[in-house]
This record gives sequence, structure tokens and C-alpha cells, in this order.
Amino acid sequence: MTKPTMQQLQQQVDDYIGQFKEGYFPPFELLARLTEELGELSREVQHVYGQKKKKITEEENSIEEELGDFFFVLICFANAQNIQLDEALARVLHKFNTRDHSRWTRKDEDV
Repeated sequence: MTKPTMQQLQQQVDDYIGQFKEGYFPPFELLARLTEELGELSREVQHVYGQKKKKITEEENSIEEELGDFFFVLICFANAQNIQLDEALARVLHKFNTRDHSRWTRKDEDV
């Protein structure tokens, strides 16, 4: 089975949001939601890998689930701003491959 492209994922989210009169939230609300989802993801990472474990009364979620929630809101934010995430990522990767090309020690240099 072929996995969807980033453009297809953004279209799926847009189709979902397009069902509702409210549409996308305004930018500051989306940013607040993104921050909230990042906090929930952080809480799960802290529970699994950190020193601060969850209380018995706290709901058990997975890092995968929280990352999915974060990604959904990130796509909503990008769609609301008419940003193509695949193009944005390509520009960032180009920057890392040019500006930061010698910043880190490459694995093949240790041989």
C-alpha cells in the first residue's frame, strides 16, 4: 500500500475541516492548540523516559497518539496559512545541507 504524500495529508485535513462552517481557527488559537498538544506530547515523553511519572489518576496515552495530535494541528496551521509543508521542509533540508553541512561529525569520518 502506498503511503500518502504530505500534499495528500494536507488535503485530507483540509477536506475534514472543510465540512464545518467554523473552518480553521484563527492563527493565535491554532498556535495555542499546537502549544497544548506539544505539552501533552512532552508529558508522555516525560512519563516514558523521564523522572516524572504519571499519577494513577492521569490518563494513559501514547507518544504516537500525542505526536499524531500535534501533527494534525500543525497541518491545520500550515493549511490556514497556505503553506505547503513539503516545500517548507525541502527549504529547511537545503539549508541544513548547505549552511550546516560540516557542523556534525559524519559516521563515515570515524573509520
